[in-house]
Formats: sequence, structure tokens, C-alpha cells
Amino acid sequence: MPASDDAVLERLPFRPNDPIAREMSDLRKTLQRTPRDEGAALKLAQRYYGLVAEEGDPRYIGYAQAALAPWWTMPEPPVDIQVMRASLAQFNHDFSGAIKDLDSVIARYPVHAQARALRAIIHLVQARYALARSDCQALHGLTDEVIATGCLAMVDGLTGKAQPAYNTLLETLDRHPEASPVQRLWVLLRLAESSQRLGKVKIAEQHFKEAIALGIPDTFLLAEYADLLMDQKRAAEVVALLKDRTRSDVLLLRLVFAEHMLKSPNAAALQSTLAARYAAAQLRGDTVHQQEEARFVLAIEGDANKALDLALKNWTVQREPRDARIVLEAALAARKPVAAQPVLTWLTESRIEDGVLLALARQVAGVTQ
Repeated sequence: MPASDDAVLERLPFRPNDPIAREMSDLRKTLQRTPRDEGAALKLAQRYYGLVAEEGDPRYIGYAQAALAPWWTMPEPPVDIQVMRASLAQFNHDFSGAIKDLDSVIARYPVHAQARALRAIIHLVQARYALARSDCQALHGLTDEVIATGCLAMVDGLTGKAQPAYNTLLETLDRHPEASPVQRLWVLLRLAESSQRLGKVKIAEQHFKEAIALGIPDTFLLAEYADLLMDQKRAAEVVALLKDRTRSDVLLLRLVFAEHMLKSPNAAALQSTLAARYAAAQLRGDTVHQQEEARFVLAIEGDANKALDLALKNWTVQREPRDARIVLEAALAARKPVAAQPVLTWLTESRIEDGVLLALARQVAGVTQ
């Protein structure tokens, strides 16, 4: 409890004259008067969902869900609300719930591009590459060529065709100078990821910088770029990049790593803050950040066994390269190579071309328990 009414608990990211803040305030007032106003509810939920990407604050997901409360438990709510509900479920790692909603939408409206794209992303996250490819192929003719090509490039980039996928995506972006800043950001992130996996760090950094120069706040972009910088031991640059972005647990983790590497006097306080956030998430039964928590536990707390347990639990839910990496790193640190077998199998079956992961796999293979 605050000691007095004068204590400042939190500073909100909005300025009083912010047009988005005014719009959201008006939408909230509309919903207070007419809670079943579909248009206002959907627009407000979409605004909150956008703020999650910008700020990294998961509370906005709860606010978005509250806006959709009248339709939240309906088997088949209005289509756009159902797609928004799937987006929120996907963020919370309720992938089965999200897929159920998207299956319902696509069964009724097979040409719903947003539903197709979101379902493809979820299939990718769970390493169901054939299903992802099918949805990506279906996007051709339903949405912009940039997005449809980018979707397929994501699948190819994880299944042994990284360089051709990169080339195709870059050529497509060059052919479409009219692509919106949001589309360019999405494509540049895919190009950066592919370059990084192929060991082309300078090219990856160039794409990250191009994306940042677009001026669109994006937590995922900053996290990915910070990881590249940390892999190169450029901790001071990470601190400069993220020192004002501690509202986001994902970005605070990277800042903790950087301050720890620099042996900064701020490191202990930041570590304590992040540990408290993870503890609070556990109390809520929130498992969204198990991969990040595993990284924190391994690198900062030095508990390899706990980190491995968290990483393996996370692997049962999502199976992206970053999820594989922490399993391999924790298995190495705990000297439990057998525990990494699910990831080793995935590496072989996917044919992914990722120098870091393949090097870690070779190290794991050389460990004796």
C-alpha cells in the first residue's frame, strides 16, 4: 500500500493531448453507455492489442478482453470479433483456443486473409510447417503480395530454404515501394532473422536498423535487435537502446543481461524487479514468459536444472528457434544431453539452417552425463 495519496504508483504512456488517448477515452465511454456496440468494442480491443506490441505491457491484453466481454464466451461471435479473440488467445499462448476460433472463421469465410495469416503464424510457432505452408499459399490473391510472399518465406526459412526465401522476400519488397511502413517493418524483421540464422550478422543488423528507422514502436523488434547485440557482447548499446523501456518484461530481460554483463550498479535492482515479475506471473498461473524466464534463471540465477525444466515446459507449447536455443543451452549447462532430444529431433526434421543452434547441438552431442 502507498504511504500516502501523494505517492506516484505509475506513469501512464499517454500525454493529455494524445489523439489516440482521446480516441480510446471516447471508445471506453461509448462502451460504458452501450456495452454491446460491436464497432466500438472491436476498435478499442484492437487499439489495446496494438499497445501491447508498442509497450510490451501485457495488461493491455486484459483490457482488450474486457472490451469484448459480451462476446467472449460465444461459440461463434461476429467474425471480426472472433478473429480478435483468437489474437488475444494466441498472445496468451492459448494456441488451441486460437486455432479453434480461426478454424471456425475460415470454415465460414475461407477468404478471410487475417484469419489465414494468424493461423499460419500459430502453426509456425508450433512447428507444424505443412499446415503453415498451406495457409500461406492460400493467402495469394487474398492479401498483398508482400504479406503472402513473406508468409511463405517464413516457412521456407525454417525448413532448409533460408537463402532462397531471403532472396525472394527481398526482391518482393524491392518491387513494392508502396508497401506501408507496417508491412515494411514486418518484412525487414523476417529478413533480419533469416540473415542472422545464416550467420550474416552485419546484414541482419542493417535490416534491424532499417526497421527501427521507420519509427514504429515495436517491442519484438527491439528484443530481437538487443539479442543480436548481446551475442556480440555489445552490452552498452543494449543499455542505450532499452534503458527507458522497462515496462516490458521482454525488454527488461535484455536490459538485465546487459547491465549484468557491464557489472552496472543498477543490475541488482533490475534483476530483483524482473524476478518479482516472474514470481507474480507464476502466482497467476501465467506461462507466457517461460522461455524468457528460463533464460533469466540460467544466465542470472545460475540454476541450470530449473532453467532446463522451464525451457522444456515451454517447448511443449511453442517451438521456434529461440525456444530451441534455451533448451540446448540449459541442457549443456545442466549436463543433461538426453533432455535436449526433442530439440535435436526438431533440428533434423525441420532441416533448419541456423549456425548457432547447430553449433549448440554439436556441443550437446559431445556431453556425457
